[in-house]
Amino acid sequence: MGVGGLAEPVVVVSLLAGGVIVNRNTNYKLFAKRGEMPWKEKGNDDEVRSSRTSSSDETAVEDDDMYSPMATDSLLEDGYLTSPAAAEPIWRRREVGFWKFRGSVVSPNTRVFKDTFLSRLLIKLPFLCEVWYWALIYWVYQLGRAVSALTLVEGTVNVARRHGLQVIHLEQKLGLFLEPAIQKIFLPHTTLMPWINRLYSFIHIPATIFFLVCLYYYCIVRNRVNERQDGKEVGQSAGSPAGAPLFQARRRTMAMCNLIAFVIFTLWPCMPPRLLSDPNAQGADATEGRAYGFVDTVHGADGDASYWTQNKFCNQYAAMPSLHFGYSLMIGLTVATLPLNARHRATRPVTISNMRFHLPSTPRLLCLLFGFFYPFIILVAIVSTANHFILDAVAGAMVCGIAWKGNKFMLNLLPLEDYFLWCVRINKPRSAC
Repeated sequence: MGVGGLAEPVVVVSLLAGGVIVNRNTNYKLFAKRGEMPWKEKGNDDEVRSSRTSSSDETAVEDDDMYSPMATDSLLEDGYLTSPAAAEPIWRRREVGFWKFRGSVVSPNTRVFKDTFLSRLLIKLPFLCEVWYWALIYWVYQLGRAVSALTLVEGTVNVARRHGLQVIHLEQKLGLFLEPAIQKIFLPHTTLMPWINRLYSFIHIPATIFFLVCLYYYCIVRNRVNERQDGKEVGQSAGSPAGAPLFQARRRTMAMCNLIAFVIFTLWPCMPPRLLSDPNAQGADATEGRAYGFVDTVHGADGDASYWTQNKFCNQYAAMPSLHFGYSLMIGLTVATLPLNARHRATRPVTISNMRFHLPSTPRLLCLLFGFFYPFIILVAIVSTANHFILDAVAGAMVCGIAWKGNKFMLNLLPLEDYFLWCVRINKPRSAC
């Protein structure tokens, strides 16, 4: 493991910390003096209005009037269960559903803890919620991989090798078995190949976190009603037509990608191309695997492996599907289709040979170029380093598509989140996430 592998955790932590600072709520005072309102200017009313339009993770419309001492049992219809004497509803209803099934469950209303220090801290630093979500999604996924890795037996390794060869045989039938040829193109370039190794090892997690930080800022921070922007007065709608629902959908898409991928590689372990060249493996399948000549450029003596993948708790037989490509495709599609300000959506008329064309604006063109080249570069990296087959990337794209369309399934976990937040006495502000 090189210096890059050791520095990667520092980069990840720095990006998360930077995201918390950049996306802080500048209109809220965490340590307000006695008798002083914590909201600057007219921020409290604006925060309420912003919260009504900035969260799709909540299924019921919340209004401060719902939490007045005059609240009655009529709140049952709006998703809350309370008593006439209660200042806050004790319970709330959450909608749950899958496919055509729809129902509701009762869960605690954590707003009773809205005045605790940790709850107010989340109002000031709302991106802390996203740090928690990312850590939960990532480490649950890694824990699943670790359990799979620690319970591997020799028979599973042989099955994974057989599945890897099955992928090759299918690619040969489809005319897609190009991995050896692609790797041979890059191997002679001794200056370029180390950078491709680093790209594969160190871009996946930091780039994903950086994407989340930037998307949160663009979708939520810039859309706060009470944020001052160029050419706008405080209280006017902010610049980006994208909002919290877009960010939340992409965060849930990542969680769904991890869930689907975990199920697939647990039920169908697949050996990556680089491990097919294991010189110590025995048997006909091992002999065939070595015949393809794959070279492990990342994990070899001169490689530069990631800290997160170079340990005994990492499942080396989770090549199918490729989340490297699935995540990059999700990021690329999000940037390419990102809603832009009206002045950035304008097209540019161009006349060529008396034919008039309308080219996209420069911001839209940059979004389209990034949306194409980022997943394309990642695809080249995962294939040229022999870490994934082309069909692994195809499977990753399919997982991304399924997660993109079905990400609302993750909303079924909100009742569990309510119980967890109740236990730790924290209220998650609506406008935070």
